[in-house]
Amino acid sequence: MRFAAIAVIALASTALVAQQAPSGPPGSRNPAAVVAGSYTADPNHTLIEWTVDHLGFTPYFGLFGDTTGTLTIDPARPNDAKVDVTIPVSKVLTTSPALIAHLLRAPKDGAKPDFFGPNPADAHFVSTKVTASGETAKVEGNLTLNGVTKPVTLDARFHGAGKMSGKDNIGFTAMTTIRRSEFGIAFGIPMVSDEVKLKISAAFAK
Repeated sequence: MRFAAIAVIALASTALVAQQAPSGPPGSRNPAAVVAGSYTADPNHTLIEWTVDHLGFTPYFGLFGDTTGTLTIDPARPNDAKVDVTIPVSKVLTTSPALIAHLLRAPKDGAKPDFFGPNPADAHFVSTKVTASGETAKVEGNLTLNGVTKPVTLDARFHGAGKMSGKDNIGFTAMTTIRRSEFGIAFGIPMVSDEVKLKISAAFAK
């Protein structure tokens, strides 16, 4: 009898856990899950990966995080979407403390910094035009980096949307390539490539 009672309790507990367990992630890749409105960038889950060619041997990449900003979107009028984000360059991340120190190193004898220099201004991207096609879009805008503003086009793709903790969420990926020399950062070219590939994972909530 005691064994039977224990077995019944175990089965009941298993059934309760199964009922409480989520059936899947809160986000859906279904575009119908997108809710119109103004969203705020999630700084903890928005990452910008930058990659350069290092000496012709390997691609070397690092990250920018802690991004802030806004997204305004209406799935009924996707071409009216607007995005405005700020990226703190001073928080650049790599696996090499020495490289981070070099990226943020002060210039010598009044020269220009090799890369960003100490206390660099935040980078800033503001969209000027969105051309949507299904789950993808061309997002044209102006990128300000190192005190220089240049037009940039992002190849964006919808990744998922849904509700979590009572808030509507939406996420995208995007890619583009810039030339760092156009932003006044030419140190090491061509040993380290002028082209910088950017891969973006952007999360927003409202």
